[in-house]
Amino acid sequence: MSKYDPLSGHLRRQRQDELELTFAEIERILGAMLPKSAARQQWWANTTDPYTSQVQRKAWGDAGYDAFLIAGKDRVRFKRVR
Repeated sequence: MSKYDPLSGHLRRQRQDELELTFAEIERILGAMLPKSAARQQWWANTTDPYTSQVQRKAWGDAGYDAFLIAGKDRVRFKRVR
């Protein structure tokens, strides 16, 4: 089980095609703090890098979403992939 499975479960239960969550909301869902690197755009990248595990990307990808960091706001927009 991944640390990010609760986020995947939360996103799977959503009915809207787009939603925004603050870092604090994501941390409540996870029951854990996001790493400092979550403030960087590349941490929320939707492409797979074969040289890293990117378990966080798998969480929203498996739920059918892409993630987009809203710079300077500590917020993330999740958009359903069609």
